[in-house]
Amino acid sequence: MKKIIHIDMDAFYASVEQRDNPELKGKPVIVGGSPDSRGVVASCSYEARKFGIHSAMPSSQAYRLCPRAVFVRGRFDAYQEVSGRINDIFNRYTSLVEPLSLDEAYLDVTHNWEQYSSATCIAENIRHSIENETGLTASAGVSFNKFLAKVASDCNKPNGITVVTPSRAESFIEALPVRKFFGVGKATEKKMHQFKIYTGNDLKKMELAFLVHHFGKSGQYYYNIVRGIDHRQVETGRIRKSIGKENTFGVDIHDTGEMHLHLQKLAASVACSMEKRELRGKVVTLKVKYHDFKQVTRSMSLSEATSNEELIFNLSKELLQKTKAKSKPVRLLGISLSSLDSDNHEKQEEQLSFSFN
Repeated sequence: MKKIIHIDMDAFYASVEQRDNPELKGKPVIVGGSPDSRGVVASCSYEARKFGIHSAMPSSQAYRLCPRAVFVRGRFDAYQEVSGRINDIFNRYTSLVEPLSLDEAYLDVTHNWEQYSSATCIAENIRHSIENETGLTASAGVSFNKFLAKVASDCNKPNGITVVTPSRAESFIEALPVRKFFGVGKATEKKMHQFKIYTGNDLKKMELAFLVHHFGKSGQYYYNIVRGIDHRQVETGRIRKSIGKENTFGVDIHDTGEMHLHLQKLAASVACSMEKRELRGKVVTLKVKYHDFKQVTRSMSLSEATSNEELIFNLSKELLQKTKAKSKPVRLLGISLSSLDSDNHEKQEEQLSFSFN
């Protein structure tokens, strides 16, 4: 049986801002677009969450909920620097680290450099090291698979740890609201409620045929996960499917020339990201969202992979001509490269019995 840890930083972006600017401590801080823009909340402090503010909420709505909130533009270089230091801490214990984003990751510590027998001990050591070395707090979930570890990390936030042992797993899963299950969004939750499925216990009573009939391929997943069955491995060599950058404008754009200027900046940003990661892509995709929120994409495949800024820009201009951008105001433009060239990583799998405590 595996030892899996899920580490999730607490209000990461906002916490970095509060750490670096002591005047923000204790205040409702929102990292994202300004309230008079079309921006959204990227992160918010726990003080702001008390007002019902959350990530992806329009900044204008966040302002209405809490007019005294402090809005801060994101400093992604700072977040990446801290994320790198946190990743270094992870690697003191294991090389099996799967970053999900700048602020969360899975670790497989079944075998670890320090030869600890307790996954809980490792998780606590990591949390203490993060706080001592970065001034930030993290929450952790510890269990025998990725699903349980991730759900557990959210149970005792902020700055807490939850351990789900094999003996506790059944009762833990049965008590979970169905919204806690991966893949259950608002629409699926509403559909499950129509069948009187509110908790893991309710879900567990459903037969496989019923779940597949009503929820398609996801039915098999729900059937397994509610029984604690999750064989996914911690993937150290996660391969990105695309690299992209997009920009939402404060005022709709009508002029094609102005669109070209934005495309040039986006192409430069994408090319820079590709070069940093030593990647190249064969498919260039342009994303256009019009003033009425209707969205289209146009793609072009290349015979050879590229990360060349000028080529990306020129292809994006060609793709723009295949849209209605000349006749319809544009509120968003985006460029991405996919079919990326990257190295393959071999993965080894091995399971042993262990103690959590």
